[in-house]
Amino acid sequence: MNTNQRAFLGTPIGFVEIDCTGKGIRSLEFINFKVRIKRTPACLKECKDQLREYFEGARRQFTVPLDLEGSPFQLKVWNELLKIPYGTTITYLELARRIGDIKALRAVGGANATNPLSIIIPCHRVIGADGKLVGYGGGLWRKKWLLEHEYAFAQRDLFYD
Repeated sequence: MNTNQRAFLGTPIGFVEIDCTGKGIRSLEFINFKVRIKRTPACLKECKDQLREYFEGARRQFTVPLDLEGSPFQLKVWNELLKIPYGTTITYLELARRIGDIKALRAVGGANATNPLSIIIPCHRVIGADGKLVGYGGGLWRKKWLLEHEYAFAQRDLFYD
């Protein structure tokens, strides 16, 4: 029996589809079409609330339970992505260094590209060695928007805490 449930959320950068299982959030992906937003399953209500708070600038970390499926290497990379602070970026080389294998640079990029939880697992915070925006499944324009969004709120808090 398939226990996955899904919901949709309109955001400033398009609609996202969110899937959950009985254990937690399984995927969050941008979709390039409009949807009619219907009833939200209970397992997704908190996730949608936290995403709204993120887009309003009121949330920096997500606390919803996750139900990740991937290889041990992918899980290691995704867990390291969760440690990148809001409003900051690191390079793919730095990410490889953080998981303990700078020779795995291409594999790190591949794991980053297969991240099933865009935004929640902040793969958008990983940039090229030259500081350029590279590789984002939701489109580079969304990556740019997310980084500018986070940076603006991080900078604001320097003056208003």
